Amino acid sequence: MSESRSAGTVRRPALRDVAREAGVSEGAVSKVIRNAYGVSPAMRARVEQAIDKLGYRPRTAARAMRGRSFTLGFETPHIGNDLHTLVIEGAAEQLDGSPYQLVIVPGMGRLGAKEILDALVDRQVDGIIAIASEVETEWIEKLARHTPVVILGRHDQSERFDTIINDDVAGTDLVMDHLLGLGHTRIAHLTISSPSAMTPHVFRQTTYVQRMEAAGLSPVVTQARASERGAYEAAVGLLSGPERPTAIFAGHDSLAIGVLRAVADAGLDASEVSVVGYDNIELARHPLVSLTTVDQCGDEAGRVAIQLLMERIEGRTVARHECFTPTLCVRRSSGPAPS
Repeated sequence: MSESRSAGTVRRPALRDVAREAGVSEGAVSKVIRNAYGVSPAMRARVEQAIDKLGYRPRTAARAMRGRSFTLGFETPHIGNDLHTLVIEGAAEQLDGSPYQLVIVPGMGRLGAKEILDALVDRQVDGIIAIASEVETEWIEKLARHTPVVILGRHDQSERFDTIINDDVAGTDLVMDHLLGLGHTRIAHLTISSPSAMTPHVFRQTTYVQRMEAAGLSPVVTQARASERGAYEAAVGLLSGPERPTAIFAGHDSLAIGVLRAVADAGLDASEVSVVGYDNIELARHPLVSLTTVDQCGDEAGRVAIQLLMERIEGRTVARHECFTPTLCVRRSSGPAPS
């Protein structure tokens, strides 16, 4: 039986096979694969034709040993977060037509952020993008000494890595201006726990509390599990309490969707409980959802992340810290406070 398997096995094409087929040196094939300077159009055409004919696939490790692996690592803490999907889609669009590929690793199971980032480094990626990574700044700085890094959604800054954030204070001010302007005085904030003081949810909660106190109102902060189901359960508790809020500001849109379900199950609507989210995910724009929310340009953040990472790979050493200005998208999920 082992002989049968051996007889049916086809050897994977090697670099020397491509060189022989194209009638060029192995060094010339390597130059074409690396998109190196000094390759004539005619040579490139012969090599690419040979690659297509033989079905040759460069080994990632071998390419990395020659300088680059043409892979970029992408660490995201939650595979089901729709904002993160927007960011990844923007990154993929920015890479379209380039020789680079994304290796996307979500945080799940026993793997923490450090283990994921270490695994990407072991894979010899050329650079790493991480979303709100729950890792100490000093640890990321050590990583960035040898691997270009761009961090999204963290408000700390470093000269060793680039950051991209949304102005969470301005975004929360937009929400609070909107709800207070509609006459709401019982405004609750539903959020998730954050291990770092530099994460967006901490900034949004802090700004919410400050705005409520400045208006002479009592803040109500409720923490939920980071899922639609967790938000639903937390919102049920808020809506069944003695002082039912007339508005709920959810820390992100996935939480807001859970709140909307709780509002509907309680037989209520936007005329009785306004709901506002944060992110402007695709579902928020659906006419049957029509969620008022803050747009923080998720897809554009993904495109900019790729631009910054490629600049780092090409040799830039001065850190860049980009901050997006959010906008409020007013839809039917929010309205005047009930009289």
